Amino acid sequence: MNKKDNVLIIGVGLCGSLLALRLAQRGFKVEVYESRPDLRKVDISAGRSINLALSDRGLKALRLCGMEEKAREICIPMYGRLMHDKQGNTFSSNYSGREGEYINSISRGDLNALLLNEAEKHENVTIHFNKKCKKVDIENTTAYFKDTETNEDFSEKATVIFGADGAGSALRKSYISERKFLFSYSQNYLNHGYKELEIPADKNGNHQISKGHLHIWPRGDFMLIALPNMDGSFTVTLFLSYDEGEFNFNNLTSEEKITEFFQKEFPDALVLIPNILEEFTNNPTGPLGTVKCSPWSYQNNLLLGDAAHAIVPFYGQGMNASFEDVFVLDEILNHFERSREIESWETVFKAYQKTRKKDTDAIADLAIDNFFEMRDHVANPLFKEKRKIEMDLEKHFPNQYFSKYSLVTFNEHIGYQEAMNKGRAQDKALLNLIADDEVHTHLNMTKDELEIILEKVNKQTEEILQEDKIAGL
Repeated sequence: MNKKDNVLIIGVGLCGSLLALRLAQRGFKVEVYESRPDLRKVDISAGRSINLALSDRGLKALRLCGMEEKAREICIPMYGRLMHDKQGNTFSSNYSGREGEYINSISRGDLNALLLNEAEKHENVTIHFNKKCKKVDIENTTAYFKDTETNEDFSEKATVIFGADGAGSALRKSYISERKFLFSYSQNYLNHGYKELEIPADKNGNHQISKGHLHIWPRGDFMLIALPNMDGSFTVTLFLSYDEGEFNFNNLTSEEKITEFFQKEFPDALVLIPNILEEFTNNPTGPLGTVKCSPWSYQNNLLLGDAAHAIVPFYGQGMNASFEDVFVLDEILNHFERSREIESWETVFKAYQKTRKKDTDAIADLAIDNFFEMRDHVANPLFKEKRKIEMDLEKHFPNQYFSKYSLVTFNEHIGYQEAMNKGRAQDKALLNLIADDEVHTHLNMTKDELEIILEKVNKQTEEILQEDKIAGL
């Protein structure tokens, strides 16, 4: 492994572009191949999430590459969730009880363009668009492509190949098809899909609803969410079953049925979406799936980002987890450089997976958990009570208590697995206290009273963690 190695990256989405930038900064010669056209010249957003939630883990990786401040310039802070019921009533739930903790709505395309522009400033980076990877010879680190403009086939040999080509990764498919090693792979879909709509800006270019929140219309088996955009609009996403329930994607096929659905379930959102029928009919319905696989590497080939661990979007961590992949890989490279060990890429990749995989498995599971929380639990009185207590504890003891959401979202120095284990135990402890009638949100508890609650929560949390450890959980 040395700086003269020819590095080939398949995919120049968010993960691939950040990886290309960081490896270029480290002095490697990088060739990147992307199946789609250059998004800076052609709109290729159809069917993909238009905006995403950028939080501390993603910002940590951007900071590593000197891109945090530029990214923040195109962000809209969201300080909490704003829930909408069928009657149009709303209630808010902050993401944190501490000051200055929030997530950011950011345009996928704008962020991707920002990273591409920065990567291309480096002479040791070359990006090739409209080059679709068909397969990879993983024994000989050779990728085979088709030029989608000329229809010509060609191949590129490299020292090392990174597959950052998303959930449908050509490199991962080659791991499966070549059968050179024992490769475990699972792809699990929810019975729900998603469709994107839009709340446009008002006539003055302003947001029609609060831009400081992620909006949720929870309806038990389905939900609507909305994230703000810089131009005053909101990207609205409907998460709905394909074939279950009174309303589903398979039976919402007529204008009458679509109108009936939104009038009954989301009347306040309906009045904000003037082109609902056109958008619902013409915009694609996307699947929601989780990919887990192992090992991520074979010899000098490595999967990163969604290619290794695609997750559903309900924790807002898909992009952040992929960016954190780049950060963790960079730390592994630093380790070998500091130790002055002359190591192979294969050794680096094995060390990377050993460090990283447990955390990506954890965030995949947490994202599924949050799907049920967002569509149903956020409107549950017990959940509201638990969340109110969590906010009070974070406000009064900002350095001593972190909710599960805060551990995952705002504590980038903690791995996802540790955040999940501690967060789940805390949730159970707090719910036990509520069930035992030991805490009440309707009381204005003093700091001393809250400190007693904190001690009880911490004690029960440690007991639960020990029980889980003994049980092998």
